[in-house]
Amino acid sequence: MQDKAEYARKGVGKARPSIAIEYVGGILLVAENPSPALHKICEIYDRIAFVGAGKYGEFENLRRAGIRYADLKGYTYDREDVTARSLANAYSQAIGEIFSQQVKPLEVEIAVAQVGETPDTNELYRISFDGSIADEKGFCVIGGQAEELMRVLKQLYKGQQELGATLELAADALERGTGQKPQPDFLEVALLERERPGRKFRFMGTEEFGGHLKLD
Repeated sequence: MQDKAEYARKGVGKARPSIAIEYVGGILLVAENPSPALHKICEIYDRIAFVGAGKYGEFENLRRAGIRYADLKGYTYDREDVTARSLANAYSQAIGEIFSQQVKPLEVEIAVAQVGETPDTNELYRISFDGSIADEKGFCVIGGQAEELMRVLKQLYKGQQELGATLELAADALERGTGQKPQPDFLEVALLERERPGRKFRFMGTEEFGGHLKLD
């Protein structure tokens, strides 16, 4: 188990970091990602988003499984029964079984976010390569340099702010945590917007989020 944990930890440590952070209008999702085609951030259900770090093929399989889980549960019961908590628990169980029963563990770390009806009912969960799950408050970090980024955000995060200030905070944390200024073309940015009609998830284009930042 110790060898498998070290193997998976090294794999995740090579991944570029991703951040989920609450702002006054919902939840901001930011991932360092040089690929315009292979997304790390995606919509799972009406109010729920997924963020992956590590081996793309492995967390992409988890993403698809999560969508199937959410669609089936929402169809069988009710759309309100699909929650980030239930999805995170399902991910935790599946990843934990692979870690304990298979020779090779998943080299992934994922986050599940749900925007609440009110600012204090947002949900953020981080699921590690061994299936352990953490209920985060305010912000969540996965991938490489996660511990350093968490330390930086604990110093900088002062509660929910406006979107522009939160984008600047995320960019500042990435720069301090990784030692490199993030480039707009290498950032993937999305939102879970509380007041957005219907489905709450949307991507932000480079020009839109770049207008809030001074990254050049």
